[in-house]
Amino acid sequence: MTATTVPLGSSGGTGAPARQPDPVAWDVAEKVAKRVAGRDPLEDSYLYASLAPDFDEFTALAQDLVEKETGLVSLAGAARARVTDRGGWVEANLASFRRLLRPLTDRLGERLGEGRVASVGRSVAGAEVGALLGWMSTRVLGQYDLLVIEDEEPEKQDIVYYVGPNILSLEKRYGFPPREFRLWIALHEVTHRAQFTGVPWMRGHFLSLVESSLDAFDPDPKRFLEALRRAVDEMRAGRNPLDEGGIATLFATPEQSALFKRIQGLMSLLEGHGDVVMDRAGEDLIPSAGRFKQVLHQRRQSSGGARIVQKVLGLEAKLRQYHDGEVFLETIENADRGAVSLLWKGAEWLPSIEEIRDPARWLARALPPEPVPEAAAQ
Repeated sequence: MTATTVPLGSSGGTGAPARQPDPVAWDVAEKVAKRVAGRDPLEDSYLYASLAPDFDEFTALAQDLVEKETGLVSLAGAARARVTDRGGWVEANLASFRRLLRPLTDRLGERLGEGRVASVGRSVAGAEVGALLGWMSTRVLGQYDLLVIEDEEPEKQDIVYYVGPNILSLEKRYGFPPREFRLWIALHEVTHRAQFTGVPWMRGHFLSLVESSLDAFDPDPKRFLEALRRAVDEMRAGRNPLDEGGIATLFATPEQSALFKRIQGLMSLLEGHGDVVMDRAGEDLIPSAGRFKQVLHQRRQSSGGARIVQKVLGLEAKLRQYHDGEVFLETIENADRGAVSLLWKGAEWLPSIEEIRDPARWLARALPPEPVPEAAAQ
């Protein structure tokens, strides 16, 4: 497979244009994120030493099970596991954020320019990004890092991460059998890797959607005021303006809104597929899977302040993706056992978010009814 790369931009060397100051103080972001993430006491537990060998074993096993269940064979070779603490997860995701957002932050940097006000703005932006990542680091269990970056060491790419303290915390709190729970988590994350490394066009398609949405972003303060007015109109009409993807959707142009819907449809499919495969591939090996699923479902349905945070950030919309994606896949499979394989043929076969929520629409498009012969119709 030809790896999809995210350009790192100008190096700033001789003859290269000078980069504008970054609108986000990433050093501030890292400090705030690690402070918010905190340190779980279980990091010092004797149990922590079992995580790395277990996830090395279960990531390899999960790859075999996922390939048999889905037929998606990774073109990138064997999956590699890495157990990390919350701080390590923060560092990895900050690096990915910086690379992915660079086209946008370069433009914002030009708008901000230099000066005391701009410096304060960068620190505030860094603190906000840090608070977001720090909070997320306390919730995430595993993650496949799908970015492939040019000019970066191969050993830092294509990694399946597992956040050790969070996994141990759930095992202890709910009395989960550790080896079952760890295989269960590995199956979900390795399924995501299979989606992006076993479907040759998927990684490039996904990143192109994200990059297009960033390219369409207009860093104009007037748009902020217009978005707030739209939000007020939505609330007056009895609708929550944050329901369809968080605060980012309030500032979206019509072009971005269309891109967001395409991204939502794709993510719903991938998350739902991850859950379905996780359940089926480990069915004979994970007797406690039903309980794991119930507990994590309840955990996703946060209440109080946590739920408000999820709604504002758009995470609650993402949580719906699991359910909607599962229902979509089960529906099309019931209609035609071979329908799922059509999803990996090309981007044109992917469902829109509207089709995810109404699978009959996708089925009508992908599997139109056979025309009735004239003689039979008479």
